[in-house]
Amino acid sequence: MTLAAPVRPGPQDPSGPFLLHRVRVARRRRISDGFMRITFAGPTLDRFADPGLDQRIKLILPTGEGSLDAMPMCTDWYARWRDLPDETRPVVRTYTTRAVRPERREVDVDLVLHEPCGPAGRFAAGCREGDEVVLLGPNTGCCGESGGIDFRLPPAARTVLIAGDETALPAIGRILAQLPHDVTGAALVEVPNASDGALLPQHPGVRTEVLDRAGAASGTLLHPAVRRAAERLLTPHRAPEPEDVDLDAEGGMLWEVPAEARPDAAFYAWLAGEAGMIKAMRRTLVADLGVDRRSVAFMGYWRAGRSEGS
Repeated sequence: MTLAAPVRPGPQDPSGPFLLHRVRVARRRRISDGFMRITFAGPTLDRFADPGLDQRIKLILPTGEGSLDAMPMCTDWYARWRDLPDETRPVVRTYTTRAVRPERREVDVDLVLHEPCGPAGRFAAGCREGDEVVLLGPNTGCCGESGGIDFRLPPAARTVLIAGDETALPAIGRILAQLPHDVTGAALVEVPNASDGALLPQHPGVRTEVLDRAGAASGTLLHPAVRRAAERLLTPHRAPEPEDVDLDAEGGMLWEVPAEARPDAAFYAWLAGEAGMIKAMRRTLVADLGVDRRSVAFMGYWRAGRSEGS
C-alpha cells in the first residue's frame, strides 16, 4: 500500500501528550487462537511515541455505516466526541501497543478474538487492507511524560507478581520484555486458549504460568493461582498486619495506580483484566495477605456485561 506524503495531524497541540492519527490497515495476521495482530500505517505515525511497558492507546473505529467523518481530530476531541449523536459517534476502545516502527510509520496492535464479539472483535475478525481507523497515542513531540503507563516498578522492588486475563496479555508481554534481568517473581495469565500463552516472552527470573480457562468463567483459575503465587513470594514482604480495603462501589471504576510506593518496597504487584476479578484479587493481596496497598497497581480493563464507556 502506498501512503500519502506526511501531513500534520490537524488542529492538535503539536507538543501535547497525545496525538490522533487517521490510519489504514496495512496487514492482519492470526497469531494464536485468540489474537489477531493488526498493523496500521499512516502518514503521521512517525510522531507516534513508544514508551513501552503497558502503554495505553485508543483505537477509534468507524460507526456501523463505516464512517469516521464525524470524528473530531483536535486536542479536545473527547468532549466533542461525547457530544456526537449515537448514530455518528465512532467506537472507542483501549489497547496496548505491541510494536511501533516510526521509521516505517507503522503501529502493531494485538486484538482479542472472543465471544460474545463486540465492535473491536468484529473489526479484528473482518477488517481488510485499506480499512480506516483512528489511533490515539503518545506524542514524540511532548516535552514531558505522555502518561498511560501503569506499571511503575519501585526502585527497590526486585520481586514482582504480574497477573491478568487475555485482555492484559499484550501488556504483560511488553512488561516481561522490559523487566530488568535481576527481577524475580511470577507472571500469571488466564486465557481461553492455551496457545495464546506462546505470545509471552521468557524472562530469566520470572516464572510464567498460562492458565487455560477451557470454558470456565473468567477468573476461576486466575484468582486461586494468584493467591498461591503470592503466598510463595511474599514471605519476606508481608506488612505487620493486613489492611482493611475499601474499594470503589460496585459498578464504579476500578483503577488504582499508587503514585508513590514505599522507598524500601521490595515487592510489587500489577493486576489487570475483568474488574470484578481484579477487585477480588487485590483484596486477597492487601486484606488477606498483608501486602502494602502502595505496592499494588490494579486496572479493571473491562467489566462483565458492560462495554467500554458505558
